[in-house]
Amino acid sequence: MEFEFLSPVNDLLIAHNELLSKQALGNQITVHTSKHGIPETVADAKFAIIAVLENRSDINYLGEELNLLEIRKALFSLFPGNWSHKIVDLGNLHKGETVDDTYAALKTIMEPLLKKNIIPIIIGGSQDLMYAMYRAYDNLEQMVNIVNVDNKFDFGAVSQTVSNHSYMGKIIVEAPHNLFNYSNIGYQTYFNAQEEIDLMQKLFFDTYRLGKVSNDISIVEPITRDADIVGIDLSAVKASEVSGNQNTSPNGLDGKEICAISRYAGISDKVSSFGIFEYKNSRDEEITAMLVAQMIWYFIEGVNYRVNDYPFASKDDYLKYIVPNDVEEMIFYKSNRTERWWIEIPFISSLNNKLKRHTLLPCTHQDYLNACNQIIPERWWMAYKKSIN
Repeated sequence: MEFEFLSPVNDLLIAHNELLSKQALGNQITVHTSKHGIPETVADAKFAIIAVLENRSDINYLGEELNLLEIRKALFSLFPGNWSHKIVDLGNLHKGETVDDTYAALKTIMEPLLKKNIIPIIIGGSQDLMYAMYRAYDNLEQMVNIVNVDNKFDFGAVSQTVSNHSYMGKIIVEAPHNLFNYSNIGYQTYFNAQEEIDLMQKLFFDTYRLGKVSNDISIVEPITRDADIVGIDLSAVKASEVSGNQNTSPNGLDGKEICAISRYAGISDKVSSFGIFEYKNSRDEEITAMLVAQMIWYFIEGVNYRVNDYPFASKDDYLKYIVPNDVEEMIFYKSNRTERWWIEIPFISSLNNKLKRHTLLPCTHQDYLNACNQIIPERWWMAYKKSIN
């Protein structure tokens, strides 16, 4: 019932698969086709690919139709890694009568997948589809962390019609209020109004400028480690890395960096949905399609190498470090398996049950070294301020 809104992939893709090696992904993924219908193996899958052909809320929308066939062709032509998880392609979600209808359909499709621990991989379409992804968590009784890779914050004015540049404002103000934290990776100051930058600080959200991320891509790992939803706007990628009409900004992340971020998102034990947005068709779209395909590949690769080392209960497999300072004693945990670090936020543990999962905040080894030198980690400060406001 929940998949009734989905249509099969283009038959041209099936014909394309016939030309591929038997070891290629196209012959490993179970696909929703016009001949066989929805795959019967959905319940056994770890990933469900969904192409959402909705772009009417793009502020530059001029009535053009979206076609994601080239992305699928590029993805299916790749070879899998040493993966154990199954992948299904559930097909296409076409535009509803209204954009809100599309949102409702995507929420309906995603919710049962999330409940079964199947990770939806959403390919869009304009990035306001992140709103529908977020709303799919409404009935899961948890707070949600969103990580957005974008050169803009996408707040817009509260009174503004929802678009791909204002959907985050709707997420923040609309009930039910399930958003715990929002992190932006790769923003560029000149693309954001000062009011939006001030709002990010006022709400104690995390921001990481493009220069900081490009200087040390590893800082992305602890950010994505605490995320539930990771969305990537292709406009965060520099113009030289994509096809002609995809992006007009000379500055941005390069292909290697955006694939590294996708892999970090996959490695995170918590990320339960992943989206790539703002793809635009063009006569030379193959390069963008291949980049998106490789981003998806790296995300799947990351998930297959998850180690589930988040210290939910027993801390026997972790080294505990206590660092005294003038504000409050800080407690760090280091995984013996992966050497990843967390910092304890004790003041959150007394709040409601939805927030208890955030008692441990992912951090870096450098955060621990800084704390030893009485330099309080910025993310710890942000979490502390958020908890007392």
